[in-house]
Amino acid sequence: MFRLDGKTALVTGASQGIGRAIAMRLAERGARVIVAARNLAKLEALAEEIGSAGGQAKPLSLDLTQPEAISGQIEALPEPWSEIGILVNNAGVTRDGLFARMSLEQWEEVLSTNLTGSFAVTRALVRGMMRQRYGRVVFVSSVVGLMGNAGQANYAASKAGLVGLAKSLARELGSRNINVNVLAPGFIETAMTDEVGERAKQQLSETIVLRRFGTVDDIAAAALFLVSDEASYITGQVLNVSGGMYI
Repeated sequence: MFRLDGKTALVTGASQGIGRAIAMRLAERGARVIVAARNLAKLEALAEEIGSAGGQAKPLSLDLTQPEAISGQIEALPEPWSEIGILVNNAGVTRDGLFARMSLEQWEEVLSTNLTGSFAVTRALVRGMMRQRYGRVVFVSSVVGLMGNAGQANYAASKAGLVGLAKSLARELGSRNINVNVLAPGFIETAMTDEVGERAKQQLSETIVLRRFGTVDDIAAAALFLVSDEASYITGQVLNVSGGMYI
């Protein structure tokens, strides 16, 4: 079950955290994985690690704040890497602040990367998926995009936007055997959450039904399911992976 042999996947934001875990999980299950982010050194190290474990990976330096360049970079990929059937839009940034004090720059940077960047990558790949009559697209949103969060109006708006985008694409592309779904993680143990003090983490854990933060492997497992053949009859859905933080 959950094998991806012969498939090529692209994972954005793959240099660390959730994206890195997803890339490694897809490679373990037989996919050729293009690992994309801005930090090429980290991507090269990840590709080498995947290769050492018997998988196949190719680093791709991709800056989602430069959407006009994305299509050309993807089109330049050599075969068989150019036949991408799986896309995980994971890259994202935060620029938190109370709304009354939020600058236009903070707003636009988050929307540009999280929403417009995902649009640009997906648009660059959709026609190829349509020709193949096969595709699996996953947008990594957040429970914040479903429930909102004080101090994160820009982030919540961008993540809610991904939900609307995914549901619209699911309706447009379903007849071409392209499934489009959303992952909505809650609090996950990453370098970002490591910066939160232990007392704060304990208080946050008490808002979660399972009384713990999730791991990147929890999210990677969910992503693997959504891109696998076992989820071939699921599209336009939001999979909430938050340990019951949002029900």
